[in-house]
Amino acid sequence: MTHSTPKSSSPLDPHKTVPDWLHGFEAPRPLAVALSGGADSMALLWACHLKWPGQVHAVHVHHGLQDAADGFERHCREFCAQNAIAFASIHVNAKHQPGQSPEDAARRARYQALEDVLKAHWGGVVQHIALAQHADDQVETVVLALSRGSGLPGLSGMRAQWQQNGITFHRPLLGVGGQSLRTWASSQGIDWVEDPTNQDEGFTRNKIRKRILPSLYEVFPTFRETLARSAAHIAQAQTLLQELAEEDLISVGIAPQIKALQALSEARRSNVLRHWLSAQGCMASSSQLRELNRLIMACRTRGHDIQLKVGESFVVRKNDVLELVEYRVLPNQRVK
Repeated sequence: MTHSTPKSSSPLDPHKTVPDWLHGFEAPRPLAVALSGGADSMALLWACHLKWPGQVHAVHVHHGLQDAADGFERHCREFCAQNAIAFASIHVNAKHQPGQSPEDAARRARYQALEDVLKAHWGGVVQHIALAQHADDQVETVVLALSRGSGLPGLSGMRAQWQQNGITFHRPLLGVGGQSLRTWASSQGIDWVEDPTNQDEGFTRNKIRKRILPSLYEVFPTFRETLARSAAHIAQAQTLLQELAEEDLISVGIAPQIKALQALSEARRSNVLRHWLSAQGCMASSSQLRELNRLIMACRTRGHDIQLKVGESFVVRKNDVLELVEYRVLPNQRVK
């Protein structure tokens, strides 16, 4: 029952059966659900409400990026009021900055807004929130990562659970196809809204969804399931690399010793350097890591200098160790 313009409807039957796809999901209550008004989040909210009546709250983020946004918020508010579900909304400025992708800007604004709502409402007791990204969204994420030449973190796809600033995020639908959610929502009599931007192929994700995935599913009918398994294997491999990097960082030192780094293989050295930089909020590209490896291996005398720009900072040599410094404190440089 889809509507581009939301309409009021009667309360739904609160005694219907919880769908099979939610049976394996358990989270501490009270639980919030991020509610956009689309089919996926409406289905997730209603399923959680059926499973834990009176213990589920809805949070809507108003991005303010399109004229239909007010209608999305109104639809969510009315649905929750009719079905006795606690509701809160927040307006954010999700416009992207020069050089930033619109999707990334909206995503960052959305997650920050969800955190802010949970900390500001319901006495701060709601510390867990469920998101409605599903199996098709996971496929899009991995295909997009492949197109960008991403490493293991990107190829492992979206995480099923993570913590951020005291809030735990859950994605219980990563094994459920989008059509299954829509079919169930329709069977429940749920009205949802269609976001017109989902048809805009100016967004890369929409191109993948409309042009690439149908062909993949036609050639490989089980592609969704097999890719999910591959993403899980990659996530496990990334966990092992993370554990190894943490051990190696203890060995080479929090301020990495150049001789200790030189004793490692290139792959292992790159792994611990990436971890060291990431821990300080600095993300190195593959080309920057290659150059840093070269400079480290060429460092055979006390007079050999290292100054390499990585992100907004510089990796420099200080005596026998590496340090990460801001541009303004670079030695032998004038601040322009």
